[in-house]
Amino acid sequence: MATATIDKSPKAVEKWFKNPPYAKQNTTKLHFYFHEIFGGDNQTGPIIAQANITSQSPTFFGMLRMFDNPLTIGPDPNSKEVGRAQGIHGSPSMSELALFFNFNFVFIDGPYNGSTVSVMGRVAESQEYRELSIIGGSGVFRLAKGVATAKTYFSNDTLVIVEYNLVILHY
Repeated sequence: MATATIDKSPKAVEKWFKNPPYAKQNTTKLHFYFHEIFGGDNQTGPIIAQANITSQSPTFFGMLRMFDNPLTIGPDPNSKEVGRAQGIHGSPSMSELALFFNFNFVFIDGPYNGSTVSVMGRVAESQEYRELSIIGGSGVFRLAKGVATAKTYFSNDTLVIVEYNLVILHY
């Protein structure tokens, strides 16, 4: 797959900062589904570490997972893949089921191919809609900021499918 035609060399980036394209902020809205598999041969989110008290914790306190999850245009795992969500999440709360996320949406198809959006935040599983901060990006999404909202579409013991809506401000 071809990468977006944005020169990422140090000199090109420096030149870009002298006159950002169109010198105005753009807004891009994206919608897709995130699929994380916790069990079986095709795991995309394995446990990489846990505390000695994690197994006794109802909130999985102290557990860390590294993930490389497909992003698709529809909730069906066989729908077209447009990117990957790559990063880490952990269970930081002793009192409620919540996760801390730090990851990138890495686009592998379409007009954003080769670009990324960096996301960080806390996800409380008790909330229908969870809000994460967009804290940066690359390629088409240089200097990105914005909001990613997440809603669980499906969940069981081995799979979670999350619907994401992003509003991204970028140059």
